[in-house]
Amino acid sequence: MTLYHDIAHQLTQRIHKGIYHPGMRLPGVRHLSTQFGVSISTIVQAQRQLENSGLLEARPRSGYYVSHQVPLRLKTPHPSRPELKPIVVTGQDLVLQLAQAANHDAIAHLGAAVPDASFLPLAAYQRSLSYVVRQHSRRAANYIFPPGLPELQHQIAKRMYLYGSSVEASEILITNGCQEAITLALRAVAQPGDTIAIESPTFYGLLQVIDALGMKALEIPTDPQEGISIPALTLAVEQWNVKACVIIPNFSNPLGCLLADEKKRQLVQLAHRHNLVLIEDDIYGDLGFSGERPRSLHSFDPLGKVIYCSSFSKTISPGLRLGWMVAGAYFQQVEYLKYIANLATPTLQQLAVAHYLEQSGYERYLRQAQSTYQRQVSLFTHAISKYFPPNTRVTQPKGGFVLWVELDPKVDALVLCQQALQAKISIVPGQIFSASQKYQNFIRLNCAHPWTPYLEQVLEYLGQLVFKMLNPLHLVAL
Repeated sequence: MTLYHDIAHQLTQRIHKGIYHPGMRLPGVRHLSTQFGVSISTIVQAQRQLENSGLLEARPRSGYYVSHQVPLRLKTPHPSRPELKPIVVTGQDLVLQLAQAANHDAIAHLGAAVPDASFLPLAAYQRSLSYVVRQHSRRAANYIFPPGLPELQHQIAKRMYLYGSSVEASEILITNGCQEAITLALRAVAQPGDTIAIESPTFYGLLQVIDALGMKALEIPTDPQEGISIPALTLAVEQWNVKACVIIPNFSNPLGCLLADEKKRQLVQLAHRHNLVLIEDDIYGDLGFSGERPRSLHSFDPLGKVIYCSSFSKTISPGLRLGWMVAGAYFQQVEYLKYIANLATPTLQQLAVAHYLEQSGYERYLRQAQSTYQRQVSLFTHAISKYFPPNTRVTQPKGGFVLWVELDPKVDALVLCQQALQAKISIVPGQIFSASQKYQNFIRLNCAHPWTPYLEQVLEYLGQLVFKMLNPLHLVAL
């Protein structure tokens, strides 16, 4: 092994151990030359080798930085294999208990998929809010009945064109978040007792809606990298009377996978053949890491079999409770259901978001957020690699800000969650992402928090708890 190969190997070890973490600038060549006792040219050769392998990236007049795409030793979780059978949703009462227990400022909130306020464009939004209060106080005090504020509909229609979906502003229904949009869609296309196909694992909020509406869930095998299994869904709709399939094709929650365009096309074709309604949740679609906004599932559908749902909860503010849907042939039905449910979506938020989007700063913010969340996911992943048992498996999301972590089969995620909560750490157990409480040795982590020494300490403590569950003699200290 040549000398520069040896230096490259030692730098690689430091990266994998988290000494140099993703996004971190390496020390200068003179410092490294002195540290390793070699020439500057040897350090430069080693850095170029690591740049070629993708571990480092060079930035003009700044030096070398650890790449956000560092290859990891951790494997991805196994693809899910749920039983292809409609079932009644169980265990979702646990969600509210966990939410209430973690509803305190002193807790490290790694559970709920809510971005830290520092990652949101709050200052820009607040300027728009102040403008609206000054200029449109009378209008803001009145109802804007469904389908919603025309200016906001127009801005959303412009954005949906970027996703490949050509829709008229008048086709957009403004809702109280994406959760209400999905609820309205399910109420429009199915009745109590009907079967709804879902990804497995899936967002627990969807399971709560299915449960509340008295419907049954049919969990479809889903790959952590490739997404929902089209053959398995085909088999399910041929065997069962499935009314709809709810899917998150772009950076799913909790897996973070991106459904390829060809699979999106196949999914829409399947829906057309079997008279299946697809309900698309695209709430994370703007938060991809590649820099290219993926197409919506809706954009592949010329026949109106896809009901599109999204919101600004992950990109502007979760407290807005401002979402929208494009329901096609079901528009009048969901519009009426929206009206009788709560009359209207708050006017002030609609006016403020419409003004904010009009100011043309949203795309710039999204580019920054995409880079930030990619870095956060990398930092969390490397901390898990460093502090958790070596047989831990972690997803490699292509967007969003959550990680799905598969632990040793002997670990009970619910017990781990309860122990962590005692130390003021909130995480989410895998059981609540399944209609039948599968994934008992999985957890989901929210990476959208500023990286600090304390946060790294929290992840180290979680890793120690896992070690202790496998070996009761293991000592744990926070």
